[in-house]
Amino acid sequence: MFALLILDVQVGLVHAADPPWRCAQLLANINALMEKARRAGAPIFLARHIGPEGSPIGPGSPLTELAPELRLAGGEQVFEKRRPNAFAMTGLAERLRAAGASGVVITGMKTEYCVDSSCRAARDLGFAAVLVADAHSCTDTPQLTAAQIVAHHNATLAGPFCQLVEARDWEFAAAPG
Repeated sequence: MFALLILDVQVGLVHAADPPWRCAQLLANINALMEKARRAGAPIFLARHIGPEGSPIGPGSPLTELAPELRLAGGEQVFEKRRPNAFAMTGLAERLRAAGASGVVITGMKTEYCVDSSCRAARDLGFAAVLVADAHSCTDTPQLTAAQIVAHHNATLAGPFCQLVEARDWEFAAAPG
């Protein structure tokens, strides 16, 4: 079974002065994936990135709250992380295994940081990794546009690190039992 992993879809990123590229599409695709996961009985995990005390995204900051546009149903597992890799010091791998997940469908932000490192880590930890090509995003940098960053990571990660799919094409298999 595959679990859905949603990375850092937080108020501080979604509602920033420079919002993520294709933000409305990102949110719509993630919400659609959550609905598909619920129908199949697949677990949903949402990570919130927390920075150091005193930083704009420090513990308790409203910027770290999940974006209100996410259509949560109450059965999702929300956890905090302090590193780009969602598996680092979070117990996520153990929680995935306890939920019966052998793979993880990765979405969220930011492409070049948390999405990239979590895709790579999932494979290193023995999980089948699926990256949803149109359900992760970031913002422009001085060197590259967000569209270029997303395209580069989709091309780089596909194959050796993950299976690449479009949100409309992914279906979660029904959980056994």
